[in-house]
Amino acid sequence: MHTSVTTESAPTQREPASKRLPLLDVLRGVAILGTLATNIWIFASPHGEAGPLLGWTATEGTAIGAVFEFLANGKFFSMLTLMFGAGLAIQYRSAAGRGRRWPGRYHWRALFLFVEGAVHFTLVFAWDVLMGYAVTALAVAWMLTRSRTLRRVVMWTSLALHLAFIALLTAAMFAGPESGPERDRSIEALYASGSWIEQVQFRLDDMPVFRIELAITFPMMVFLFLAGVELFRAGAFGGDERARAIRGRLLRWGLGAGAPLTAVLMAGPSDLFFVERYVSAPLLAIGYIGLVGWIVDRARRGPLMTGLTSLGRTALSGYILQNLLASAVCYGWGLGLGARFGGSGWFEAALWLAIGAFLVVGSRLWLARFAAGPAEALQKALIR
Repeated sequence: MHTSVTTESAPTQREPASKRLPLLDVLRGVAILGTLATNIWIFASPHGEAGPLLGWTATEGTAIGAVFEFLANGKFFSMLTLMFGAGLAIQYRSAAGRGRRWPGRYHWRALFLFVEGAVHFTLVFAWDVLMGYAVTALAVAWMLTRSRTLRRVVMWTSLALHLAFIALLTAAMFAGPESGPERDRSIEALYASGSWIEQVQFRLDDMPVFRIELAITFPMMVFLFLAGVELFRAGAFGGDERARAIRGRLLRWGLGAGAPLTAVLMAGPSDLFFVERYVSAPLLAIGYIGLVGWIVDRARRGPLMTGLTSLGRTALSGYILQNLLASAVCYGWGLGLGARFGGSGWFEAALWLAIGAFLVVGSRLWLARFAAGPAEALQKALIR
């Protein structure tokens, strides 16, 4: 369905439509680095991408792993989802400013993202999230032309469904037989010494189970998309005092509730995995938005802030590149370092720092010569 968008129905935001919101770019950059902080443990696991399916929690066993799990596991997936929702609201505002129909060309943006996610899943990383974002964006986009009451009903209903589903999954885990992580030497060999083509075939053969997270988290993504829309329309990413007050509340409530809840869940039985990743993690993600905003409001704009802004402006390219680099370093078809050093803690931390630094510096150098990242430029060219 296409709806004509007028300026009267457009979302309100204090900044002019032509002006970028610097905080949003920084938040996207932080979310990309945080996503890598979660995924790096999968790349370095002996079972690679199959580790989560076999019950392996790669961050267990080391103090560094515990720190990464507390700070990153699921948090930046939720944070990036919120940013996608805010981005959707920006696209709608842009269409309103130009008097264009909505969703209009946004369907093509979502289709590009879905195809990119499918290619990325097949060739690079089985736990890709882009396909889920594309489907969620299509489901949410039409709601932006509807009443705020309807959006809030859908948002809170989605949250209720999500919490109920996670409760059922957690109850099933407690009721099921106790079992430790499985070891599959054929999968270990696949990631330690297998070819790239063999890994591609493995992903395709087991696509339904690798895509299960997107089905589990769809209600949560709908909720977070709409929450991102609401935060944007409330002016939470602006530079005025009202925006700072909103971010202050996000910081206090998100960290105040999310941090202790995460600590308690990590100390509990492993059957609470779903609650930790999909309930407490979104709370911390909201707190992270407030925390990053608090830092940006008070920090001087130096090389790190500029680099994070550049990475945020090239977020799609950065997300693809970080997974390419991690797989080339860890898997047998590349350097094969995951089988040699994975699980030590220091290897994962060092690799995260190295790839993260490359992304921050590389994105800044790229934007010094080009207007957009390569994936972003391709998307614009195809849609145009």
